[in-house]
Amino acid sequence: MRIVLVGPPGAGKGTQAAFLAKNLSIPHISTGDLFRANISRQTELGKLAKSYMDEGNLVPDEVTIAMAKDRMEQPDAVNGFLLDGFPRNVSQAEALDQALKADGVELDGVLDLEVPEDEVVKRIAGRRICRNDSSHVFHVTYSPPKKEGVCDVCDGELYQRDDDTEETVRKRLEVYHTQTEPIIDYYAAQGLVVTISALGKVDEVTKRAMDALKGQAEGREQRDEDKNDSRGDGGE
Repeated sequence: MRIVLVGPPGAGKGTQAAFLAKNLSIPHISTGDLFRANISRQTELGKLAKSYMDEGNLVPDEVTIAMAKDRMEQPDAVNGFLLDGFPRNVSQAEALDQALKADGVELDGVLDLEVPEDEVVKRIAGRRICRNDSSHVFHVTYSPPKKEGVCDVCDGELYQRDDDTEETVRKRLEVYHTQTEPIIDYYAAQGLVVTISALGKVDEVTKRAMDALKGQAEGREQRDEDKNDSRGDGGE
């Protein structure tokens, strides 16, 4: 399956992407990983992206698209992939469609993770990170440390990242609504979008997602069969 995963920051896209990719036996392709891999390997695209980043500028769409296209053409992605963080806007979605069409393939579905805005703010703004080890993550509500402000694992100081404050989170949501959310309508017009609630336990959301994608695939197969039957009858 070839799937695009969308949803606001804090929806749990990274977590769900990892589980879904494993269950579907397809690679999880995230924008962040693409940039890190290309920059660390010092590819031409990586050098180009880094030159923009070092100057504090956004990496142009064409560079991001070229990285994604290169990754999707790798052997492990021949039978499918799960895109996370790409496409980020309608122009990237259009470029993705063109790239897939050139390879004679198309997307199978777009999974939209839906989370109320207040819940997004609560999830992100409540996050606390250990200064000694950033992999030690706690949450003031969902997974609080035994002692306030102190890491359970190493006794390091817990802090709130600058981009995790409520003000910053709401600005990130504005960017999402303005730039990324329109791709949902773009793909809905193609009959590709399935929307699920991303509230609940991780395994519950994963099951919900798998069921939705299965239903999408079955519906797509039925539509293709109906289309072929219609052609066989001369379109009558």
